[in-house]
Amino acid sequence: MSDEKLRILGVKNENLTIKKKQSKESILVIVSRFPYPLDKGDKLRAYHQIRELSQHFDVTIVALTDKRISPNQKKAVEGICEKLIVCHLTLFSKAWNMFLRFLKKEPLQVGYFYSSRAKRTINQLIKHNEFAHIYCQLIRTAEYAKDVHHIPKTIDYMDALSTGIQRQIKLQAFYKRWIYKLESERLVKYEQSIFDYFENKTIISEQDKQLIHHPEKEKIICVPNGIDGSFFEQITFHKEFDFVFVGNMSYPPNVEAVHFIAEEIMPAYTNSTLLISGASPSSSVRSLAESNPNITLTGWVDDIRTSYAKGKIFLAPMMIGTGMQNKLLEAMALEVSCVTTSLANNAIKATHKKEIMVGENAKELIACIRTLQEDADFSKKLGAEGSAFVKQHYSWKKSTGKLIELIDRR
Repeated sequence: MSDEKLRILGVKNENLTIKKKQSKESILVIVSRFPYPLDKGDKLRAYHQIRELSQHFDVTIVALTDKRISPNQKKAVEGICEKLIVCHLTLFSKAWNMFLRFLKKEPLQVGYFYSSRAKRTINQLIKHNEFAHIYCQLIRTAEYAKDVHHIPKTIDYMDALSTGIQRQIKLQAFYKRWIYKLESERLVKYEQSIFDYFENKTIISEQDKQLIHHPEKEKIICVPNGIDGSFFEQITFHKEFDFVFVGNMSYPPNVEAVHFIAEEIMPAYTNSTLLISGASPSSSVRSLAESNPNITLTGWVDDIRTSYAKGKIFLAPMMIGTGMQNKLLEAMALEVSCVTTSLANNAIKATHKKEIMVGENAKELIACIRTLQEDADFSKKLGAEGSAFVKQHYSWKKSTGKLIELIDRR
């Protein structure tokens, strides 16, 4: 492999042999996005899992990306692994591979995240190093390792991606719905077919596991997310907003949720205020904030805890989507009273009226909010119980421990 090609791939020199400094076994982790900053759920999961895995293994990361990676971002990830290789996805490779997958009747996003250059780099890494295990996060990375048969492998579905896409169909313009429907159908088949290529399969929750269409889906191991310890630190801010919502604001389920708050919840409360924080706000979210003086949109916040702490109630009326809502775990950890739907709470399994408030529609959610507003003592107790619940059940060390056990099982 030439020096020029290696430079393009983000590899410093043509020697792809990792020099081991410790007696730990080496593992290869392949992620579809550069795992920093922590502005998306898969990046958050990857970063914290890799950080915990590195306590037990020498971790080599191959990170795919179509974005520019700053020196500080790269430094943040280099600090939690033995070796980091960044493979850039070009516009041409994304378009070409999506076209090929379309012809092969496979999911477009599998093509979007595929690069023949990255594939060659991974093959060379495997050839020149004695990896004890390969961990692929999300089915988007499965093509890079599925045909490696001499090394045990784990695929992290993370969530039921096919169902997530299917639930977004109704949000799309009529001329886009056919492609979302087609993608969802192809993802169902791909999630099923890729199952048998990997020795271990993981997913974020029991709810998502039941949405994988494979006759042996019970073999999938649930590995939940965790919470960084900083969310249990006491921080004090004036509770200047009635409601707060946090999340990646280009993600359709989050976009729908804030529209639901603005259009279905806020009209029930005169002059109620809403704080929205999160990266990449969509045009509809920006328009929503511009048209309503009671809505404040911050965009990306360096310390997201400050946004949670400014809200009296964390309101997450999630009606579509899959996976585990870390936004709820974070708000609960900070003792902010939370109101959500069963779709979101089913993955978390908090107890209604003890650690969290749950409603299925606008009427029930409004009733939950009124209960908290009219009983300050109950609201405070709910926040404290919610924090204790998260602290007991959700830590990255504990959850990633399940993954470590799978990797060690040979």
